[in-house]
Amino acid sequence: MAVRVKLRLLDGAYGVARLGASDPIPAWADGSGFVSISRSDDELSIVCPRDRIPGDAQADRGWSCFKLQGPFAFHETGIVLSVISPLSTQGIGIFVVSTFDGDHVLVKEADLEAARRLLTQAGHVLL
Repeated sequence: MAVRVKLRLLDGAYGVARLGASDPIPAWADGSGFVSISRSDDELSIVCPRDRIPGDAQADRGWSCFKLQGPFAFHETGIVLSVISPLSTQGIGIFVVSTFDGDHVLVKEADLEAARRLLTQAGHVLL
């Protein structure tokens, strides 16, 4: 049986900013709405509402964000795959962020209506 997930579209548009690996976390990153901050040896990535990202920042803007309604246990498998598969097989680019309790799947605003249709056809519930 395929995994069925409830998803909620978060309000507003999102962006993904890239800063240098050793850059401090900027004050503009914090605030209301979904925010994810990840640091690796190569970069500092920040996902947040688009309007908070400064115009001169290296960023990809214009994303819509679906929250997978969890929480999901760490041992559960196929949750994210069940959501991204119907999108990626139809050529819709995605950006996935996982948190302790759940997952977020971002799609470009231009692909939002197609993503809604494909997710519903795959048996997922859009709240």
